[in-house]
Amino acid sequence: MSSAFPGFSAESLQFFRSLARNNNREWFLPRKPVFEQQVKQPMYGLVNRLNGAMARFAPDYRTEPAKAVYRFYRDTRFSKDKSPYKTHMAASFRHRHLSSEAAGGGFYFAISHKEVAIGGGMYMPSPQTLLAVRRHLAQNHREFRKILAAKQVRSLLGEVHGERLTRVPKGFSPEHPAADLLKHKQLYLYIELPPDLATSANLEKEIVTRFKAMTPFLEFLNAPLAREKKPRIDPGELLI
Repeated sequence: MSSAFPGFSAESLQFFRSLARNNNREWFLPRKPVFEQQVKQPMYGLVNRLNGAMARFAPDYRTEPAKAVYRFYRDTRFSKDKSPYKTHMAASFRHRHLSSEAAGGGFYFAISHKEVAIGGGMYMPSPQTLLAVRRHLAQNHREFRKILAAKQVRSLLGEVHGERLTRVPKGFSPEHPAADLLKHKQLYLYIELPPDLATSANLEKEIVTRFKAMTPFLEFLNAPLAREKKPRIDPGELLI
C-alpha cells in the first residue's frame, strides 16, 4: 500500500462550517470545485485506503468508492427541511455476498466539522432480516454477549445502540435469557470523535482500528443472512 492517508485539509472542515450557515445553491455552486478537490476526492482516497486495510480482516466488506460514499445531495421530497446539501460526508461498506433484500450489517464512518463518526451494524433492517437475526440471537446470545464484552469493543466503541421495543417481540418468550437483546429493532456500535481528527494523519488508523474491533460483531449479525437468504417466516412473526 502507498503512504498513509494524510487527513483532510483544514479547508475541507471550513467548507462544512460555511455550508452549515449557507446551505443553498447560490452559495454552493461557485464553491463546487472546493468541494470536489478538498472533500470528495480525499473521501474517495480514504475509502480506497480502508478497502486496502480491510483486505486483511474483512475482505467481503470492501466496497468501491462510488458505491460506498453516500450522495452529498439531500432528498428533500418528504422533509420540511429543504436544505439541498448534507453538512457531512459519509461512507458505508456492506457485505458483498448478501442480497439487497438482506443487506445485513456494515461498517460506517462520516466526516464533518462537528465530529468524526465511526460505527457499524444494522440501522434499518427489513422485517425479514430482523427476524432472522433475532432467531440467531435467541440461539447464540452467549456468543453475542461475549463479543460485546470484548475489551477492544468496550474501550473503542462502547455499548450497543439501537431503538428497542418495550416488550419482547411476538414468537419469543418474555422469560428468554436473551429477552433484552431480542427487543432491539436496531443493533449498531457507534462513537463520535473530535472533528480535528479529520485533519490528522491518524484518521485512517483510528477508523481501521475500530472497524477491526467491530468485525466479529458484524460477522455475527450477518451469519444467519449468509446461511439463509430467504428464511421461512410466519407473517405473524413480522411484528417489529
